[in-house]
Amino acid sequence: MVSPWLTVARIIKTQGRHGEVAAEILTDFPQRLAQRDQVWLWDGTSQPRPITVENSWPHKNYLVFKLAGRDSIAQAEELVGLEIQIPCREAAPLGETEFYLDELVGCRVVEQASGRELGRVREVLPTGGTDLLAVDTPEGKELLIPFVEEFCLRVAPEEKLIQVVLPEGLRNVNE
Repeated sequence: MVSPWLTVARIIKTQGRHGEVAAEILTDFPQRLAQRDQVWLWDGTSQPRPITVENSWPHKNYLVFKLAGRDSIAQAEELVGLEIQIPCREAAPLGETEFYLDELVGCRVVEQASGRELGRVREVLPTGGTDLLAVDTPEGKELLIPFVEEFCLRVAPEEKLIQVVLPEGLRNVNE
C-alpha cells in the first residue's frame, strides 16, 4: 500500500529562542516547501497532524520553521525527530523518469547479471552527499549501496524493483 503522505523534511534541532526548529530538507523543491502555510507532523506511528506555518526561511543547509503554538525552546524540543509531510496529491509533478525516494522503500534489489535478489530497501539514508540504500538481506544483515547510476542501473519503483551492479567487495563490507 502506498502512503498518501510524502516526507519532505525532518526536524533535527531547535533554532533560536522563540520556538523555531531547523529541518533537514528531503525534497528537490525546497522553495515550494518554504512557501507553505500548512504542513503535517509525523512521529512514525500515528496519523500525521496538521500544523500552521507562521514563517519559514532558509538557513545554511536547513529550512527554519516557526510553527503555530510553539513559542519556546521547550516546545520546539518536543518536535525534534518528527518528519514534516505533505499530502502526495499536493506534491510537485515529476517527469517520466523521476520518482520520490519514499517510493524506493520496499523495493527488491536484484543483481542485474545473475538475477539474484540481494534484499529489500528498508530506507534511504541521506548522507549530505550520495544517498545510501539501506538494504535488508535475506541473511538478516544490512547492505549499504550508494544510490548512484553507476551501481543502480534500473530503478523501477512502480515494479518495486532496483537492478544493481555492485563493485567487487561491496557486498562483504559489513561482514
